[in-house]
Amino acid sequence: MSCLVAAKVQGQVSKSMAYSVTVQPSSALSSSSGNIVANHSKARLDKMSWDDLLFDVQKVIELKPWSRVACQLKHMALHGAQRYSEAIEAFRMMLAKLDSAHDTQIRKLREKYISPSKAEGDIQKSIDAQLYTAPLRLLNTTTGRLCDRGAQISAFKTSAEYNELLSSMMTHSDLPRIADTVATYFRYVMLSHRWEENEPLLHDIQDKIVYKLDAAGYMKLQSFCKIARQAGYHWAWVDSCCIDQSNNGELQKSINSMFAWYHHSALTVIYLSDVSPSSKSGALAKSAWNTRGWTVPEFLASKVIRFYQQDWTPYLNDVSPNHKQSVEIMHELEDATGIDARVIVAFQPGMRDAREKLQWASMRVTTAPEDTAYSLFGIFGIQLPIIYGENAQNALGRLLQEIIARSGDITALDWIGQPSEFNSCLPTDITPYAAPPCTFPILSEDEIQTAVSALRHTVTMGQASKLFDQLEQLSAPRFANCRLRLPCIVFPVTEVRRRPGAAHETLFTYRVKADGLDDLLITTEERLLQFSRLRPTRQTFLLVLPWDRRLLELPDFAGDAGSLGDWPQPESPLDDSVGDWMGDEELADSESYSRALRLIVRLGQPFGAFLLAQQRGGEYKRIASDHDIIAQVMDGTSVRSMMDIRTLEIL
Repeated sequence: MSCLVAAKVQGQVSKSMAYSVTVQPSSALSSSSGNIVANHSKARLDKMSWDDLLFDVQKVIELKPWSRVACQLKHMALHGAQRYSEAIEAFRMMLAKLDSAHDTQIRKLREKYISPSKAEGDIQKSIDAQLYTAPLRLLNTTTGRLCDRGAQISAFKTSAEYNELLSSMMTHSDLPRIADTVATYFRYVMLSHRWEENEPLLHDIQDKIVYKLDAAGYMKLQSFCKIARQAGYHWAWVDSCCIDQSNNGELQKSINSMFAWYHHSALTVIYLSDVSPSSKSGALAKSAWNTRGWTVPEFLASKVIRFYQQDWTPYLNDVSPNHKQSVEIMHELEDATGIDARVIVAFQPGMRDAREKLQWASMRVTTAPEDTAYSLFGIFGIQLPIIYGENAQNALGRLLQEIIARSGDITALDWIGQPSEFNSCLPTDITPYAAPPCTFPILSEDEIQTAVSALRHTVTMGQASKLFDQLEQLSAPRFANCRLRLPCIVFPVTEVRRRPGAAHETLFTYRVKADGLDDLLITTEERLLQFSRLRPTRQTFLLVLPWDRRLLELPDFAGDAGSLGDWPQPESPLDDSVGDWMGDEELADSESYSRALRLIVRLGQPFGAFLLAQQRGGEYKRIASDHDIIAQVMDGTSVRSMMDIRTLEIL
């Protein structure tokens, strides 16, 4: 046996030797010949000559068939020779001899060992935990067969890895080693690709060996499995053929689990079928792969990715194990997707920066219209029912409804385009999110402090505190049955006048006046009733500032829903010396007053307004405009104009 193999075996046997029982002539071998052979066997064991050891052990067994020491030595030798199934059987025989021994001391030795069934149970628990986050079906890269969960477990239990593990568990269950062995065996590789014509489906490969299928449509599948096998992985997954798309329950579970499956994969292979081997940097951005909706969560979720070209060679000949560690490829992917490279490398799902995440997917396409929304479930860390046929508006509406309801983040309401039938505050599709959100100049801290100082002369503490308290007590926006309950600061519209235009025009521009706001021009496809204070109408129109709780600058608003971003953080209005002569209660009042005044300063800045029209049932409907409606309070020092605070129900 070579030194390399001997060194490897020595490490395995040393664990076995830790629980070995010293051969005692009085109890184990009654004859002197048995003792001589047993001692000779131990000498053989030290030299790691497994075949010679087995030869010696057989002599012991011939002399003393009931010898537990012989069975123990036989187990060691068989384990060292990697004949694990036989080693397990030898171990079982040793336990049986201990159980049936007449000598009490011999029987007591049984307590030092665990039964194989106990080890099997511990291994099964580890398998169950490992497969909980794995796909339901996987391709066996060795056999080329599609395996369900049962077949995957069966393959493991007949593998050398399983038998070696079970054979080594004699005195105790080494749980960390079990977990490591199971995790290593069940590692799997995912494929991210653009679907081509005639992609093989589950029924095309079930009960077949993919390597033996010779139609052109199987070449991608075969090449992918070979890549995974060459990389040392037993299992591979492809969305086209590893999901039973005729089974609604399985389809539902698969789509809601997809992000987690990619995240827990050992590797995601990204196949660029339209990038030739001679391509230079920049080809990735031009690939059709980069236009598909599902590819975004696939490369974000995966911890390890590798790009492959048309001929299945590494993109840009980069043979590094993880292209997320390639500065060149990550910069290219950043330019191609608009997603910061640091985010790509270490993405975490959740509600933070919801508007930006919607922008990532805004120009991508999917085969099924509903998949535009379904593909984003994992990015936001949510699970919702999958209802193909519900239409894209409804699917997107359910997603946006969940984002707003969970996070309280109203940035998803910031869009320009056609309103959805799901709710008028939501867009009909995802494309409006391609445009950057409406932004406004940010006041510096010095500007805020100057404005606060001026407000102290015009706004009393009582007025400021009342406004702050009312806004602080507002609940977050909520959806129920496609109806949005939106907390707002309300400015009643007092006049709507249409500006003259061509008779055939499809867009209409209106001059709008509202209490407390500067006059506005609003352009929309809808025909609005014209009215004024002198000629009122029964229908109520409102301009509203959707309430954003972040404006309160509360320190506990730092969760997943978002943060204040570029807004300067408040400074204490008092220096340390003030506390020396001001009481605690007065100090708290002064700080609350300053905080309330800071809020008023912010409310006095330009904001994105919604135009709402009241419906017959008392609810409201948002009137979509062809541009952002930028409103501003007429008098930033007038608290009264900001005191109409309501939660409106919007259809």
